[in-house]
Amino acid sequence: MLIFAGLLFLPELAMAEEFHNLGLTGTERGIYTVLIFLVAYGFVMTEEFTHMRKSKPVIFAAAVIWAHVAVLASEAGVPSDELHKAFEHDLKEYAELMLFLLVAMTYINSMAERNVFEALRSWMIRKQFGYKKLFWITGIITFFLSAVADNLTSALLVGAVVMAVGSDNEKFVSIGFVNLVIAANAGGAFCPFGDITTLMVWQAGYAEFFDFFSLFIPSVVNFVVPAFFMSQAVPDGQPLATDEAPVQLKPGAFQICALFLVTIMFAVSFKQFLHLPPFMGMMLGLSVLMLYGYYLKVKHPDVEKGTKFDIFNKVKEAEWDTLLFFFGVVFAVGGLGYIGYLELLSGAMYDGLGATTANILVGVISAIVDNIPVMFAVLNMNLDMDLYQWLLVTLTAGVGGSLFSVGSAAGVALMGQSNHKYTFFSHLKWTPVIALGYAASIFTHYLING
Repeated sequence: MLIFAGLLFLPELAMAEEFHNLGLTGTERGIYTVLIFLVAYGFVMTEEFTHMRKSKPVIFAAAVIWAHVAVLASEAGVPSDELHKAFEHDLKEYAELMLFLLVAMTYINSMAERNVFEALRSWMIRKQFGYKKLFWITGIITFFLSAVADNLTSALLVGAVVMAVGSDNEKFVSIGFVNLVIAANAGGAFCPFGDITTLMVWQAGYAEFFDFFSLFIPSVVNFVVPAFFMSQAVPDGQPLATDEAPVQLKPGAFQICALFLVTIMFAVSFKQFLHLPPFMGMMLGLSVLMLYGYYLKVKHPDVEKGTKFDIFNKVKEAEWDTLLFFFGVVFAVGGLGYIGYLELLSGAMYDGLGATTANILVGVISAIVDNIPVMFAVLNMNLDMDLYQWLLVTLTAGVGGSLFSVGSAAGVALMGQSNHKYTFFSHLKWTPVIALGYAASIFTHYLING
């Protein structure tokens, strides 16, 4: 936000991209659009206190910003076709990512409805692990789970386990939740399905699907380094015994998990071999899930009675606040970019500081500002970077949110789930070792991929 504010009165830079930006960053109307975005994002950052869903202010900001863009373009004599071209560029970006995420969320909701995640939670509670062992098990499960599910879902699922077994030990819940946030963000960085920012880089074509797996070891380092230091503070002992009953999986649970893996293969194949956007492979996978849902209703009419598998209920239960927030971000940042502000930001960061320093700074910024608008801004700067640098910014944008509890959706959600046992300041206490893990992961990336 400070960087945006500092760029308000800088001179215009040269245009880039397939269409020219307006180069009107010094006008009053242009400055208003930045201020509108900053105010809207202020509401996003204070969602925990205002209880206003984050999608509401950014959608409002996006509409107002593009209204200003249209007036600026008209005053500058820009043909309406060129304005529409810029607008449709943002629409295409959003549509591809929205459909991709909608399918992924539908699969996650379907697995949850078939009790897949509840069965995992129940098994972990019944195993009666000690606190130290539970600390590592929950972290490792979250790390790998967030590679296929988003970091929010992974953190909330395993967070329920930590809360259940640590209900009588506030210290364990506090440290355990910090560990989950780090693990969820690190696990999402090395797979396009794990984090929206990683997905954005993949769909933009700056890296192939399997290129991201070279970030696996740096991601492990990012998780293990702080976890090692935090584990020394985990209390000894064992949680109180519980009479948790085993959770029965509903019919088709394993098959839906298998179909999700097949859908991932569809998405990769459509991109790698057919050179089509990956969301088309995801939509094919969604259609297979729809057909399998019909089979479940026909095959198990008695079992499904009262709790029948309805695929459209799973679509309805998708995280629409996140999808609409993403809409607002894409169009708000896209509008600012068309005015010329992303060129200014690119000049100040990447031309002035160099790619490596700027990409490391992106991760620090994403600890304060959500990594989605940060990454979308980077992708729209038309940067000339090699694969190493694109993987670096993917890594830093993904794991940088672990530095503060408010830096990622996982941290914000766990603060709400913890009944005040995990707070901003309890997380801040561990920020130095998290920063050590952040630096170690960047250095590891350099050693392996540099």
